[in-house]
Amino acid sequence: MKAAVYYNTGPPDVFRYEDVADPVGFAGGVVVEVEAISIEGGDTLNRAGGEMATVPHIVGYQCAGTIREVGEGVTDRHVGQRVVATNLWGSHAELNAVPAILTWPVPDGADIVAAACVPVAFGTADDCLFEFGHLKAGETVLIQAGAGGVGIAAIQLAKRAGATVIATASSDDRLKRLEDFGLDHGVNYASDDWIDKVRAITSGRGVDLVVDSVGGRILAGSVQCLAYRGRCISVGSAGRDPQPFDAALCADNPPPVHANEAAYL
Repeated sequence: MKAAVYYNTGPPDVFRYEDVADPVGFAGGVVVEVEAISIEGGDTLNRAGGEMATVPHIVGYQCAGTIREVGEGVTDRHVGQRVVATNLWGSHAELNAVPAILTWPVPDGADIVAAACVPVAFGTADDCLFEFGHLKAGETVLIQAGAGGVGIAAIQLAKRAGATVIATASSDDRLKRLEDFGLDHGVNYASDDWIDKVRAITSGRGVDLVVDSVGGRILAGSVQCLAYRGRCISVGSAGRDPQPFDAALCADNPPPVHANEAAYL
């Protein structure tokens, strides 16, 4: 089969498009004929300098396609079924062998390309908003990096849950595109006063929840945006702005008279 592989990590030009051996099916697994892939942040981080499980290494942990082979013991999947799948590596290829438990059926009529982008982004957003963030209808949530995969998913889920949704992005054009997904207020965090703008939207109260996938200095600002007993969920910081988090830094622009709480995922 054809696959996108590399023999060592580094810049994008380490990729090679080569013939490699077909993956071998296994008990409890399925072999998926790949029709679409989702390029996740972890894929680019691995290519840039992560661990290589195989040489050559086939990067990629999310894809969608049609099951070609079903392994022993698998009773809830069948050959010819369309699924979206996640795995530790191997999705950027014509075939991908994955545990059946890490596949989800794609509904009839659903676009296979769109389905390939669902599990990681929407699963992460759901965890941040509800499992750990305890978001409720009527609350206000700030979603950092709203134009990213997790951000777009979080905007839709939060709006559907009855929350007021504020999101940041690095340009006004990106923020404008988010309105169709349910964005109520957009803030360009390339400006120095983005924290003040978030607090102004809430009439100085602050937000009930922040979902922060950026980290670094943005995480410190996220905590400054919180209302009394607000929650801040930090997820997926990719080390683009590495610096330790110091709660004392939040005193540079504190909300009135009270402290904030932060929770970490």
